[in-house]
Amino acid sequence: MDKQQTPPESELPWMSKPANRSLNHAGYFKLEQFTEVTEKEILNIHGVGPKAIRMLKEVLQERGLSFKQD
Repeated sequence: MDKQQTPPESELPWMSKPANRSLNHAGYFKLEQFTEVTEKEILNIHGVGPKAIRMLKEVLQERGLSFKQD
């Protein structure tokens, strides 16, 4: 991304700076994107840990969504 572009507005919950930054850097900005990946795939992103997964699962459930099943 060059300096002229602004990143899309993120609808992810606030987790921690490393987790939010890592997910945004990996291209995750919308909750619906997590329905296409497994928890394990997200855990493989540096900076994302079990606490971030728990928080994402809660928000996904509130919207009737879930991670892709293994």
